[in-house]
Amino acid sequence: MDRRSLLRATVAGAGGLALPFTAWPAAYAAPAQNATGPYGPLQAADANGIQLPAGFTSRVIARSRQVVPGTSYVWHDAPDGGAVIPNGTGWVYVSNAETTPANGGGASRIVFDANGNVTAASRILSGTNNNCAGGKTPWNTWLSCEEISLGRVWETYPLGGTAVVRPAMGRFKHEAAAADPVRKVVYLTEDESDGRFYRFVPATWGNLATGTLQVFKAGTATSGSFTWQTVPDPDGSPTATRYQVAGSKVFNGGEGCHYADDRVWFTTKGDNRVWQVNLTTNTYELAYDANLVSPGSAPLTGVDNVTGSSSGDLYVAEDGGTMDICLITPDDRISVFLRVNGQSASELTGPAFTPAGNRLYFSSQRGTSGSSSGGITYCVTGPFRT
Repeated sequence: MDRRSLLRATVAGAGGLALPFTAWPAAYAAPAQNATGPYGPLQAADANGIQLPAGFTSRVIARSRQVVPGTSYVWHDAPDGGAVIPNGTGWVYVSNAETTPANGGGASRIVFDANGNVTAASRILSGTNNNCAGGKTPWNTWLSCEEISLGRVWETYPLGGTAVVRPAMGRFKHEAAAADPVRKVVYLTEDESDGRFYRFVPATWGNLATGTLQVFKAGTATSGSFTWQTVPDPDGSPTATRYQVAGSKVFNGGEGCHYADDRVWFTTKGDNRVWQVNLTTNTYELAYDANLVSPGSAPLTGVDNVTGSSSGDLYVAEDGGTMDICLITPDDRISVFLRVNGQSASELTGPAFTPAGNRLYFSSQRGTSGSSSGGITYCVTGPFRT
């Protein structure tokens, strides 16, 4: 069975999951190289200043400090990490606010019907500090992560319920989270120049109140084998979690994180890399390194948030660079999928696909103004590969 046939069979059998998990059995044997994208070249910028391949369109969903059209809710500043949660009749897009409690830190949601029309919007988390990225869970919650020293993970309930802090998941400068329903763990990145990569092993899968925090332990090379070791003191005080286990591997500025089919990918902004961890063989390697791209210059710099599509493509958003979302295919090819013009003082955040895979949501955190109050959240629709 070829890769794409296996993918379809896997997704078809995953109907009970909150969102389709992707099968990438032969993905990323070497760092990705420049190639023409599967959708062809970018077209001229549209009315929103976004360059897209032929057949794709964009629309503005919400703007910071403005009412979300079709609702009475004012969208938050500095939209960052996001995800799509199915709700039975349509879906919910959740988005973090990477700002202080005084400026509305926390997370919000926008509710859509089956046709992609906005039906409601509201706050799901308040009073938290610089919630950067996070991750969805198979039980339809959103883990919103504080990117501050001794930051916390908050479990929020986009389909209804009160947010709860999850201190057992560690106190450190949290960035992203990715749930693994096979091993029943949650992977966590740390946004420090000498950060680490973690996993949280809940005492009971589906309940993140208690469990064990472990750290990735490996050599200094860019590939090899690894193990997990328990962090003795997850509250990170007086000794930071990243310094508690000798031999834990250093990663330069952990950012986005995505799990699919026995692999987890995460990005490190300090060295412009995308890492792949094979959870079946307990090995790791580079899926992308800006210093190892040819021919020509690296299309992806300022690597940040990441998500995957049902076709097995990885979408990586830029913080800076040329304000692109780049696409890495399972056969190790990288190209620019979209480019946002006129917003060079911003960053692209929160990419997430709908369950059907035909809509991609994302935000420009500071928009055209370069200020946190100028954030814009978009939706791109088109013939995405399935």
